[in-house]
Amino acid sequence: MRRDDRAPKTDAPVFEGAERLQKVLAAAGVGSRRACEDLIFRRRVTVNGKVAQLGDRADPTRDVIFVDGERLQADTRLVYLALNKPRGVVSTMADERGRTALSDFVGHRVEQRVYHVGRLDADSEGLLLLTNDGNLAHRLTHPSYGVSKTYLCEVAGPIPRNLGKRLAAGIELEDGPVTVDSFKVVDTLGKTAQVELTLHEGRKHIVRRLLAEVGHPVARLVRTSIGPIRLGDLRAGRTRRLTNAEVAALFKAVGD
Repeated sequence: MRRDDRAPKTDAPVFEGAERLQKVLAAAGVGSRRACEDLIFRRRVTVNGKVAQLGDRADPTRDVIFVDGERLQADTRLVYLALNKPRGVVSTMADERGRTALSDFVGHRVEQRVYHVGRLDADSEGLLLLTNDGNLAHRLTHPSYGVSKTYLCEVAGPIPRNLGKRLAAGIELEDGPVTVDSFKVVDTLGKTAQVELTLHEGRKHIVRRLLAEVGHPVARLVRTSIGPIRLGDLRAGRTRRLTNAEVAALFKAVGD
């Protein structure tokens, strides 16, 4: 008996762009078609909230597919990149003043037109996400979804022991209060200290303004993570494609 005969066909609607589900999964990098057939047979795949069966078809541009409880982005037209933005680069895809912009690092590496998710000021560096998935980009930047961001900062020291408690309790800025989720001193060297802080804020220059307000102006700022995505050892000016697991983690972070 062929595996396709083990389960009855479903009466789900078939869209014009629908393909065999195992082909869609394989194209998205889940595994070989045979491995994807096995996932379907073991009831580990859902399409639009229903457990998939062998013989089902799916449209990767319209259907919502989960594998082992994690959202799969099956539309191969969508691109998800991590970029380590160097210092001095403006957070725009093209700059009318001719300054080095993000497109100088990604424009020739991907065919699709991508956009940056959020910003880093020109003097800051570190992790930026770029994508052509407008829905996910909106959720990652909208304050209601509360996606955390972590920064490593070089600041004027010494750091008082109670600074973490002060930041957690909230600091009043000119445009409203801000609190941090976590804070720690990573290293100290003379009158300089390295600190790491995580917060859900996305207001302009929020980290620099916050630390200046408490008497520790920032000399260098590196964003090291956005939600579940970490900068890791990605070199300055380099990009990499996010893995399926990382994209799934981003969807999970915004409640999708």
